[in-house]
Amino acid sequence: MSVVSEPIVRKKLSDEVFARLKTMIETGELKAGDDMPSERELMERYGVGRPAIREAMQALAGKGLVEISQGERAKVLRITAESIIRQVDLPAKLMLSGSSDSLEHLKSARIFFERGMIREAATKATPEHIAELRALLDKQKQSLGDADAFIDADMEFHQYIAQISGNPIFAAVSGAMLGWLKSYHTEMLIWTGRENFTLAEHEEIIRAIERGDADLAEKAMIKHLERSRALYALKGQK
Repeated sequence: MSVVSEPIVRKKLSDEVFARLKTMIETGELKAGDDMPSERELMERYGVGRPAIREAMQALAGKGLVEISQGERAKVLRITAESIIRQVDLPAKLMLSGSSDSLEHLKSARIFFERGMIREAATKATPEHIAELRALLDKQKQSLGDADAFIDADMEFHQYIAQISGNPIFAAVSGAMLGWLKSYHTEMLIWTGRENFTLAEHEEIIRAIERGDADLAEKAMIKHLERSRALYALKGQK
């Protein structure tokens, strides 16, 4: 009978420290907003050197569990949908930068997602929500001639539509997708009048939401996004 080799993998000290600190956060021994124990306290508690503590802290920060500030103790972060999704921000941008197919998939996913968000908005929007959408549209109008400000105002408009749902996960997903797409937005051709199409379409979207007509709102959003999807391209393919 042959013996199957099952070598025991020795953990790095920093991995063991990381696991213990993570458990303290998961069990609530350390809560959101709490300061983490000092490096010296942890060195004495676990009998390890400073490098192991620092590596473990960096790993916790990389997972979005703590925030490290220069000259201050690390602090336990409050876990939110936004903070979780932010952890994939860089990998997502790297994936998109290397594949035109991935970018096309993101454009399609955004349209699919916003179709649902606009229907939610049409059924849930209050007069206060409508007033805020009109304020954001006015802000975008004031940004004419400044491509970066115009695009930022455009993102705020779409992000707010997702926020009307009252679901923080929807809002976080919307913000992430908009941020990823912004990296591949071509220059706005301010002098062609294209920005006026965007403003008119946003006005049409607001009117449909105000009427509470989900079908009309979805139709307006699809028309708007299908027209504007060509504004996003990988570098070198503009």
